[in-house]
Amino acid sequence: MRPSPVHVVFLILLASASLSPAAETNAVSSSSSDRKFTYVIVHGAWGGGWAFKEVERILRADGHTVYRPTLTGQGEKNHLASLLTTNIDLNLHITDVENAIRWEKLSNIVLVGHSYGGMVITGVADRVPERIKHMIYLDAIVPENGESVNKAIANLNRETTNDFIAPFWLKGNEPVPHDVPHPARTFSQPISLKNQDAARKIPTTYILTVDKGSAPERDMFFRPYERARARNWTVLTMEADHNPQWSKPEELVKLLEQSP
Repeated sequence: MRPSPVHVVFLILLASASLSPAAETNAVSSSSSDRKFTYVIVHGAWGGGWAFKEVERILRADGHTVYRPTLTGQGEKNHLASLLTTNIDLNLHITDVENAIRWEKLSNIVLVGHSYGGMVITGVADRVPERIKHMIYLDAIVPENGESVNKAIANLNRETTNDFIAPFWLKGNEPVPHDVPHPARTFSQPISLKNQDAARKIPTTYILTVDKGSAPERDMFFRPYERARARNWTVLTMEADHNPQWSKPEELVKLLEQSP
């Protein structure tokens, strides 16, 4: 049967589309930019969820969902510190984040841990690996089973007062939000990992921040960075201080978005 003029035009258009590399590239770019994730960001010692407020704003503007749980005794929950005192340990902080994930019924999440938060997300991944799509350690501790903060990373010996480690860089007259004393037991309690066969299968990225003009090898978190490399994780370096959520939030967000 002889094709009609309409059929001929349709076949020509179809052939042109299949041969056009620009059309294929645009489709891929569009698909990549449409990827939206649910981020759960765990802050570091002395901090609180408030520390990543600007990062959340940028991520949400890009269409992502963000949760910033604050660990017990920190940030806006610092009033609990005097009530619980010696009962605030690493296990409790892991449970803080685990419960946030369970109570919010989250799954397929991107779990981010900054600094001390690396200890916490390691424990969370051991408990609920099935809920995690990707993990990101941001200038963070990467512990082995049985290690404490004090063992996993050097140079963290701090003066303890009433079971808390004070943020020595504060003068005492800062407006809220600000850093607060951190529970000492969270640094001394070894992490207990029982489900590493599953947890180690989660795709993971490590981001090392390096001060301008400094060598990575001189960074306090170079040891966990090397541990991440040995585990065949994706490893990235970023020129920034230890708190890029404040100093370079836009650049940090780009790395968070490209990692999963």
